[in-house]
Amino acid sequence: MSKRDYYDVLGISKNASADEIKKAFRKLAIEHHPDRGGQEDKFKEINEAYEVLKDPEKRTRYDQFGHAGVGNDPGAGFGGGFNQGQSMNFDFGDLGLGDIFGSFFGGNQGRQQRRPTQGQDIETNIDISFEDAIFGTEVQLSLNILSKCEHCKGETVEPGYSLKTCSQCNGSGQVVTVAKTIFGNIQQASICPTCDGSGKVPEKICSVCHGKGTTHKDQKISLKIPAGIEDGSVIRLRERGQAIARGQNGDLYVNVRVRPHKQLTREGNLILSKEHVDLVDATLGTEISVNTVDGPIKMKVPAGTQGGTDFKLSNHGVPNMKGGSRGAHIVTIVVDTPTKLSKEQRELLEKFKHSGKKSFF
Repeated sequence: MSKRDYYDVLGISKNASADEIKKAFRKLAIEHHPDRGGQEDKFKEINEAYEVLKDPEKRTRYDQFGHAGVGNDPGAGFGGGFNQGQSMNFDFGDLGLGDIFGSFFGGNQGRQQRRPTQGQDIETNIDISFEDAIFGTEVQLSLNILSKCEHCKGETVEPGYSLKTCSQCNGSGQVVTVAKTIFGNIQQASICPTCDGSGKVPEKICSVCHGKGTTHKDQKISLKIPAGIEDGSVIRLRERGQAIARGQNGDLYVNVRVRPHKQLTREGNLILSKEHVDLVDATLGTEISVNTVDGPIKMKVPAGTQGGTDFKLSNHGVPNMKGGSRGAHIVTIVVDTPTKLSKEQRELLEKFKHSGKKSFF
């Protein structure tokens, strides 16, 4: 049977660009792939046409001499044909067909996975008081995590013995298998199951961890909380996470939660609070005691102070974590208006009302 014209196979014109050739092949390859229910002969024909037309030199010879210009078996671009028993390598990455062809050629099994060289990161939560967040503190963390085996120091090998080259992978960390497909024998590389990709195995495995290199262990970690830390902050402790055999520990992330204060709130480096004074004290002036993180402080409220007035207590706020002076404590005055008056109080207010003054202040 005579071969079809390659341009007709891909459904393109003879002056099609390289991008048009690639797009046409991609569409037809997806549609007619055998793993998706397509016909093998049709799929081979599409591949054969693409292998010629995507190559400028082969395409020129084909345009001049037809099929004779590219040999009796133009499918040579796929390893000289599809004879069973012949090894071939395929690369559909430039066409974006990796996911589709991946399942047909063994999926992720064909991708070399590197052996992890760092243990897993872990996280924990701590709760501290409002005052501890302002001034800093030190907390003790209690964790049960994977730690380096103390007997073999995480090397997996019994002390007195050493690591040797893995005999299954000859130290490469991977093994190559051959899978038979309709296209021939496909080579697949995967992690060596004997050495787990490291290329080394113990002459004699550790008698304590049985070659794992790690054991679960209770750990006590002292953590200094810096002054001025905010709620929701995360502290990273390098290499205090899970251990791994012959590798670096992961990191420990500590999530800091600050318990709210009953009277005080925080905005950046400022501490805020409200203080109530009655109408007479606000009118005549008074002195009040303000609770701060440094303890009670006396503060004067001048005569005629209006409700909502802010007073600043310098250097009684939050320390700057980058150094320098502390922020301020801002006190907002709330003037309490009496709701129940005695007869005498009412008469005095009525007298003031009719005295011609528009307000107390």
